[in-house]
Amino acid sequence: MKQLFALAALCFCSAAYAQNLQPYVEEQLQNPVLNGALWGGLAAYTDGTRQEIFAVNADTRLTPASTLKLLTTAAALETFGPDHQFQTRLYASSTPDEKGILKGDLYLRGGGDPTLGSTRVTGGETWRQVAAKWAEAVKKAGITRVEGNIYADVSAFEGPSIAPKVNWENIGNYYAAPASPLYFNDNLFKIYFKPQPFDAKPAQVSHTDPKIPELRLTSFVTADAKNKRDNAYAYGAPGQYEMEIYGTIPTNFTGFSIQAALPDSALFAAQALHNALREAGIAVGGRGQTTTQSPDYATMPLLHTYYSPKLKDIVLIVNKRSFNLYADALLRQLALHTGKKGSVQNGLQELQKFVRKNKLAGPDDTVLYDGSGLARDNLLTPRVLVNTLTFMTKSPYFQYYYNSLATPNDRGDLLLLRYFLKPRHQVQDVRVKGGTVDGVKTVAGYVKDRNGHPIAFALMANNLASKNEALLRIHENIIKKLLQYPGN
Repeated sequence: MKQLFALAALCFCSAAYAQNLQPYVEEQLQNPVLNGALWGGLAAYTDGTRQEIFAVNADTRLTPASTLKLLTTAAALETFGPDHQFQTRLYASSTPDEKGILKGDLYLRGGGDPTLGSTRVTGGETWRQVAAKWAEAVKKAGITRVEGNIYADVSAFEGPSIAPKVNWENIGNYYAAPASPLYFNDNLFKIYFKPQPFDAKPAQVSHTDPKIPELRLTSFVTADAKNKRDNAYAYGAPGQYEMEIYGTIPTNFTGFSIQAALPDSALFAAQALHNALREAGIAVGGRGQTTTQSPDYATMPLLHTYYSPKLKDIVLIVNKRSFNLYADALLRQLALHTGKKGSVQNGLQELQKFVRKNKLAGPDDTVLYDGSGLARDNLLTPRVLVNTLTFMTKSPYFQYYYNSLATPNDRGDLLLLRYFLKPRHQVQDVRVKGGTVDGVKTVAGYVKDRNGHPIAFALMANNLASKNEALLRIHENIIKKLLQYPGN
């Protein structure tokens, strides 16, 4: 009898706890940081057999920021599989003559590998190493001189290289670098400033790495003794070689650097091969340039195929490091996979097909403009995020997806839940993807309740008036409650 009473009491307490979690969330939302803002959230067990743990505006369309990457990476893993590798091919227009002279051109055929010439992903190589491999392949083909040009074939993509809804302020910076079938060095370069130890004084550019031919930089940046972070922005556009830099950098005695977007990564790749050939003792009569006209590759000698790291390792960077360039590249890859051109629009059509096919969203639940979440006009509901997270738990590739999300102590996703470390709060039982654009803070992912059962959640704040970190504490508090949730 006592055992029966204890069991009944336990059931009552669990039920009461469940009933009280919705009011707890609503109470958290009374914080002044949310005055005039819009918040939506949802949490549910991923097995789908139990009632939702809480729901607030769960079917209201909100800006997801980088939590949109959860959809893009899910679609990529399901479409390609975790071991898929993207390819970049090097062709010669003909075979060399008996003296090793190629009376024609070399072609770099871009396949949309976003990691080409980058060590950001495990197994990647620097752009210099990649260019040297291409030069070595040319040498092995018996070519001692190239009389023609080096063409970077960008015909695999079409349309704008940056999603049209991305804020103009961002497009000169590395985190909004333009897409290209020939990505190279993460489509970025570093701008180094001369030492400037005095507050409010001009910070002049020292040099760039790599050196970009014909690039002209004008700095309006000043040093700020109170600021310890990079607050400088490069203003430019795809294909534009005149760039201006505004903002502030910390005062320093050793120099400081920021990262900006390459104006044309495909052209830079062709120029890099040109230089590598000369260093290898192979003369080139022409120059590096881009083309949108593909030759008949079936009739041309293939000199080299360069393979990217595996998709599972790329997805890790997309989610854990929230890298926009790779996310938007995966979106375009969805289009290439169906035989279409790799445009933003075609990629979005394929992403929407994936969402509808798997019943992750209703017809009006998503309004999407890119694959990374950088565009402020992207909209989806908290339920779409939770549905996607739940769907992926049934995938054979779930472990790769799960491991690509950050733990609260992972610096890669901006330490969105940094207070979990003071003291440590079951960080091993939390995986998150955060999102931040102007006026938006979101977080979505998985937690395990106190019995080890997985819960998917999405917490989305829009129209915030300030960067007050009280909003992050609200999200942390809710996640901690989910960790304490009793389960069944």
